[in-house]
Amino acid sequence: MSTGTLSPQIPPAPPRRRLISPAAGAVTAVVVAAHALAWHATEFSPAALVQGWRGMADFLGQALPPDLSWQQVLLPSLRAALITLAIGLLGTTLSVPPALGLALLAARTTAPNRWVYQAARSILSFLRAVPDVVFALIFVTAVGLGPFAGVLALILHNTGVMGKLWAEAMEEIDLGPRDALRVGGASGIQIAAHAVLPAVVPQFVGLLLYRFDVNVRSSLVLGLVGAGGIGFLVNQSIKLFRFDEMVTHLVVVMALVVAVDQLSAYVRRRIGA
Repeated sequence: MSTGTLSPQIPPAPPRRRLISPAAGAVTAVVVAAHALAWHATEFSPAALVQGWRGMADFLGQALPPDLSWQQVLLPSLRAALITLAIGLLGTTLSVPPALGLALLAARTTAPNRWVYQAARSILSFLRAVPDVVFALIFVTAVGLGPFAGVLALILHNTGVMGKLWAEAMEEIDLGPRDALRVGGASGIQIAAHAVLPAVVPQFVGLLLYRFDVNVRSSLVLGLVGAGGIGFLVNQSIKLFRFDEMVTHLVVVMALVVAVDQLSAYVRRRIGA
């Protein structure tokens, strides 16, 4: 039995380095160019920030320690914080009916036809695109200064945001129950009530709590333009150069935001359990 000579085993060739594709190179160049233009347009200058340390030191010297006078500062701040909480609460809950109605029309699973779907999407896009501060400025001219203008602004803006989020949640459900009801002759309202909405209730509640958290923080900004709440006190303190009072108001705002965030997280955990 003859044994042939074994040929030496040739090692595999090392893998070639993959060069950057032209598309990836073009995208990288566009991103770098966009950042360069943004840097120039915003006059971004770390050197200017370093040179302004004296101004920041002077500001901190006037702001610290915060003014904790009970009658003059802290008590009005706590009362204004409750108004800010009320603005966020009403702005969230009162936007639920219009947001739900538009979401049902803006979801492919429940929209009666393509024209209604596009119209509802356009309305939600408009309400979402206009900042709540702009709505607040409009309503301040209509109903005057105060928290009512802030509530109206949050209702409109939050309707656009929640309607969009809820519509997307309804488009991601299992279509089996919906199709079964449709084949059985159920109406659009019956399909929405018995097949679509029960499947997305947990997502709806979670998104609603998230928006409540966001709206409470937005209420602070709305107060800066005259919509009441603790933001109005912050703006007033800045105009009067009472930065120690401003810091007190901001500490109260931080406590309010943390409390709302913890409450929302607790409710979401209970719903998910």
